[in-house]
Amino acid sequence: MLLVDGEPVLSSAAGATSRTGATGMELVAALAGHPGLRDAADRIKAAPETRISAGQEGAPRHVYVFQREYATVDPARVELVGTDEATTCIGVVIRNNRTGMTSISHMDFPKIVEGGLRQMLELLGDDNAPFDVHLIGGFSDASTKVVRSSGKKHVKQEGYSYPLCCKIVEVLHKSQQQFHLRTFCVLENNTATDSLGNALPVIGGFVVQTSSGVVTPASFDMNSRCPDEVVRRIRVSVSSYDPTWQGRLLETYDTQCDVFQIAPACWMPDWADIASSLNQLSDSEVLMQCSTSPAAEPPHFVENERRIWKYLINNPDWEETFPKYKPRVFHRTNDGNWSRYS
Repeated sequence: MLLVDGEPVLSSAAGATSRTGATGMELVAALAGHPGLRDAADRIKAAPETRISAGQEGAPRHVYVFQREYATVDPARVELVGTDEATTCIGVVIRNNRTGMTSISHMDFPKIVEGGLRQMLELLGDDNAPFDVHLIGGFSDASTKVVRSSGKKHVKQEGYSYPLCCKIVEVLHKSQQQFHLRTFCVLENNTATDSLGNALPVIGGFVVQTSSGVVTPASFDMNSRCPDEVVRRIRVSVSSYDPTWQGRLLETYDTQCDVFQIAPACWMPDWADIASSLNQLSDSEVLMQCSTSPAAEPPHFVENERRIWKYLINNPDWEETFPKYKPRVFHRTNDGNWSRYS
């Protein structure tokens, strides 16, 4: 069940019963208008952004998750855990207040929410412990139906953030576990407008301090989105077609050993042809065809897509990347970087 300031959401609404059966739309409406949550969203939006860089002497040990990934971290081993590059996606943080064990995910689609939340809870420990929850990301992307660029208008069909957010809060609220919602910086509470009138997310990335549970806006440089960045990006695309990952978040990190185990995903040989075709598109066409929010993407979005396509063109056989369908394993080195074990 979702609680805000110790009280169940909608418990005081007119005609409400226990309201564990409340719909996602009802819950989102109640949470979006809650004064305390709006104040919390304003505070995190006003906080300075932390820039995370890897390989620097004395840099905190961190774990990064990409879209559709999750990781559960132990504060005894990891100081920071976070994600960025979220536009229509929503970042979910669940933290056990007694142990500091923290799980985060980068949710991108309603059908992975139920299974994904179960995955996140598996290693958090005592079910009776108070669990804090933060929801950050997504925006009022319905306004991106008309995207203005270079004096032209392009049409997008629908929004993505709202149905995703509805599903997340609905599943959390139906659970027997009590979740104390601390941050609801999503949808209208996370929306700004650019000079052309396009809606944009205010916060697209964040980091959690595992010792304290403090959450702040963050961005990660390319070297800190490691290890195995390109392969992990590819998994996001191909996992939708791999039955192994239906309804699940992508497994990435071994909590007990503090190692990255990039679980395998397979792709058909014709992905190389598809990638070659996509790589012929102009940058503006890449944005329109490959993004759920073309006006909101960071500057490196197109570059990242082309890096993915180049890899698929050069590696059409997925077994070259994941021999015998085994994970790619990376150990943390003394200087904070990662070294591949297998």
